[in-house]
Amino acid sequence: MKAKNAFKQKRLKAHLRAHRVRARIHGTAEQPRLSVKRSLKHIYAQLIDDSIGRTLAAASDMDVTEKRKPLEVAKLVGKLLADRAKQKGVNDVTFDRGSYRYHGRVAALAEGARENGLSF
Repeated sequence: MKAKNAFKQKRLKAHLRAHRVRARIHGTAEQPRLSVKRSLKHIYAQLIDDSIGRTLAAASDMDVTEKRKPLEVAKLVGKLLADRAKQKGVNDVTFDRGSYRYHGRVAALAEGARENGLSF
């Protein structure tokens, strides 16, 4: 019983952290929100225009065909997303890390996006 409550508390705290971050961030057509979702196996990123509620571009580790270490794959996902953003004419974004710390795979994704020309 105690483990079940601990899991609920962990999810609740993550939800509150994500809500706190997103309360300050709003994506527009000129500067969309770069939202990151990280699971134990995968990492996903998308550019969202919150004014119309539409995803402009998306990338995930399932788009990467090479077998590499997780940090390298996250960096490649960031580069891939930056390329797709450039095709849409987007150069500036607002980074939304959600409930995740800016560390590890999340930071590697941001670094890869910056290397390919996105600024945030």
